[in-house]
Amino acid sequence: VQLQAFGGGLVQAGGSLRLSCGASGLTFGSYTMGWFRQAPGKEREFVSAIIWSGGSTYYVDSEKGRFTISRDNAKNTVYLQMNSLKPEDTAVYYCAANPRNSQVTRNYFYTYWGQGTLVTVSS
Repeated sequence: VQLQAFGGGLVQAGGSLRLSCGASGLTFGSYTMGWFRQAPGKEREFVSAIIWSGGSTYYVDSEKGRFTISRDNAKNTVYLQMNSLKPEDTAVYYCAANPRNSQVTRNYFYTYWGQGTLVTVSS
């Protein structure tokens, strides 16, 4: 199984980025897909998740209204559109796959992880 995240980069505060994560080697449509991030010196934290059908999405409160998660099961890809970025959003962003539709905010339940893509937001 491989998850490959890309789309990170350097952006000014208030700007936007769209992260993508392509998956192979798994039945993509059977997995909840999540995004997590880890800032320097901090623990990895939940950002957003979307269940297999795309019918339910989850966000951490600080991202509600700024981030949008979506998926295209035909392309085995999950996206994270990030708008109104803030310096505190700076982190390595990871995509992950969870075989359940529950416990979607807890990284322990994610089976597969991508390598991460760095997002840097300058003030």
